Amino acid sequence: MYSGLLIILLPLIAGWLLPFRQTATLRRVNQLLGWMVYVILFFMGISLAFLDNLSSNLLAVFHTALVAAFCILICNLLALRGLEKYAPWQHAHRQEKLPSRLHMALESLKLCGVVVIGFLLGLTQWPLLHHASTASEYALIFLLFLVGIQLRGSGMTLRQIILNRRGLLVASVVLVSALAGGVIAALLLGMPLKTGLALASGFGWYSLSGILMTEAFGPVIGSAAFFNDLVRELVAIMLIPALIGRHRSSALGLCGATSMDFTLPVLQRAGGNEIVPAAIVHGFVMSLLAPILIALFSA
Repeated sequence: MYSGLLIILLPLIAGWLLPFRQTATLRRVNQLLGWMVYVILFFMGISLAFLDNLSSNLLAVFHTALVAAFCILICNLLALRGLEKYAPWQHAHRQEKLPSRLHMALESLKLCGVVVIGFLLGLTQWPLLHHASTASEYALIFLLFLVGIQLRGSGMTLRQIILNRRGLLVASVVLVSALAGGVIAALLLGMPLKTGLALASGFGWYSLSGILMTEAFGPVIGSAAFFNDLVRELVAIMLIPALIGRHRSSALGLCGATSMDFTLPVLQRAGGNEIVPAAIVHGFVMSLLAPILIALFSA
């Protein structure tokens, strides 16, 4: 019953235990991690093409993704607004010129293109492509190993995490409200609560959640998880400049796991250097929790 949980946690822990600190090594790990994301999403697209009743299943993917994204984001925003009301974030930063949000959105959508290419190739039904699911399992284990190395190499210590109260506070609110949104989505979609909770546990890390959910629940739910978390990142990119002035906690919380990497430049330019420590802590906590919670709810 818990074999899936072990398959996810063991490579993650093994990577975490390796004390790589050299900048060149960590840079290579990050590059390799990026390549592996493309490889596994390609396999995910192939698996999607082998589904029975393909047209109805594609409708199910997008319906599930949109309902889940709406429920989770609304719950996050309501909870974060409550946090701002009772614990406002004082600051005196003036917004700088932002990087192109269109360019960043297109970078995110490139991953969708990889899934589409894999899907189109899968429609050819070549016999060799039937091994895509097995290949993706081995690629997933290697990717999680690299994720463990990346998290360890981020340099975050327990003391730094504990001392940044705002980052932990926002992460806690996002965690609880996202899971509540996942429960609501599960009820609306008529799916098991554990599936809804797993869907809500990606926290915007679409490249990982889509992969893990595909392994646990199949390509329909896996693809829905991918698009659900992709919507979160795109919404964050578009709303950060509008929210950062009066609703900093909401702007940070919308980013989820991406606040320590992809959306960090937008947060920094819009919110100043003072938001960076909270963003890194928030993103680190979300990135650490995402694979663990998905594995737990998938077990």
